Amino acid sequence: MEATKKHIIIQDGSSMFYHQPSSVQQMNLSVQTFDSYCTLESSSGPTSHPCPDNPTSSTTSFSSNGSPVSQANNNSPLSGSSSATNNNETELSLMLKDLETAMMEPELDNNSFNSYEFGQQQQQQYRAVSSAMEMMISKGDLIGTLYECAKAVENHDVAMTDWLISHLQQMVSVSGEPVQRLGAYLLEGLIARLASSGSSIYREMRCKDPTGPELLTYMHILYEACPYFKFGYESANGAIAEAVKNESSVHIIDFQISQGGQWVSLIRALGARPGGRAPRVRITGIDDPRSSFARQGGLELVGLRLGKLAEMHGVPFEFRGAALCCTEVETEKLGVRDGEALAVNFPLVLHHMPDESVTVENHRDRLLRLVKRLSPKVVTLVEQEANTNTAPFLPRFVETMSHYLAVFESIDVKLGRDHKERISVEQHCLAREVVNLVACEGVEREERHEPLGKWRSRFRMAGFEPYPLSSYVNATIKGLLESYSEKYTLEERDGALYLGWKNQPLVTSCAWR
Repeated sequence: MEATKKHIIIQDGSSMFYHQPSSVQQMNLSVQTFDSYCTLESSSGPTSHPCPDNPTSSTTSFSSNGSPVSQANNNSPLSGSSSATNNNETELSLMLKDLETAMMEPELDNNSFNSYEFGQQQQQQYRAVSSAMEMMISKGDLIGTLYECAKAVENHDVAMTDWLISHLQQMVSVSGEPVQRLGAYLLEGLIARLASSGSSIYREMRCKDPTGPELLTYMHILYEACPYFKFGYESANGAIAEAVKNESSVHIIDFQISQGGQWVSLIRALGARPGGRAPRVRITGIDDPRSSFARQGGLELVGLRLGKLAEMHGVPFEFRGAALCCTEVETEKLGVRDGEALAVNFPLVLHHMPDESVTVENHRDRLLRLVKRLSPKVVTLVEQEANTNTAPFLPRFVETMSHYLAVFESIDVKLGRDHKERISVEQHCLAREVVNLVACEGVEREERHEPLGKWRSRFRMAGFEPYPLSSYVNATIKGLLESYSEKYTLEERDGALYLGWKNQPLVTSCAWR
């Protein structure tokens, strides 16, 4: 017979089983001894098991209905006095009762008492924690409840996690307040993490992206609702225009061409050079081959649209599409030519590159060294200001919650609750990132942001020097923000620009050479 196990919920929310201490182990010996003289067989009559050491000891069996039947092995007939039988039955009942009590309660020696007392204290502490959480939930503290759920997930506390998820499902909504909408996607990520299905959900969300004009519409709505993309595009374009202002032939390598929208304003600006001296422009547009279906025809169509725009503005133009994952990029695939001024653009893309914390091959730093060997005139970097790359799960969850809550709040400025496409915009443009950050680990986690300080270190180690952004670019972006909301902030620090929401930096832009 096994020692009885008890289930205890401990203070940090995790659960465990513990075996009864020495008293139960001792009782097991008694049970084995007792079993050697008893049978648990179901029978119509008693079966005798004589005791070799004590010929006068009583022996016991169980009748077909489970009640104990005692025999006196003292050469007296089975039909002995009923009072003796009753006494034996009473004695056996007491013995079984004592046995049950001993098995269910630990022996109170010093070690066992301490273990028992520890378990009692932990249960009391757990009840106190549960009471505090119930109060938090009753107050509608969604941020606090999400945090506690993430902590329970990290601690593998299934009971606490299930309890919190059941409450969170009533607190989140994709059509509610910003925190409720973000909470819905954070909760989806937690559930996917529990089921170890984060990567499959992430891939499924990619596959369910709307194709063609529908996705373009959602991206355009987000582009118009939030200045983050315009901020990145305009600051990068300003640095590139400044670096190639005296060049007659320019080659731009864009490591995430997407729909090519960034280059509309730059092509116009280059076509408006004084004296009609527009340079020849060649763009190599790189994009993840998994995303080609979302551009309504792929990279070829992007090149055709930009080519028509360049023709309208008198800019000699050439486009070359490269459907590549950034980890597959090699020098020969970039088509660099002598006599061209080279500009390289990293728009919200480098954080998708795995580094030394993920794989043996540090593609993040490898790519920067590769670009440096090309001797570019300028390299532009736009990245989200967040620290999620090597952060452990719980700090990463908190960082994700803080960063994206500011983003969801800012969306409300331009997209009201009655905006019929707002939910689709958030689902297709933001939710996938949130789920991936929460649910996935290792190579399956593609969203790996780093703060600007870390990017600076990487660029310097690759041999780059800062390229200061022009005051004209800064003034242009400040004017841009005024058309959105006074809650947006712009700070210039150490040659870089920080775009924030309520003084919380969300996106940074800088240039290197």
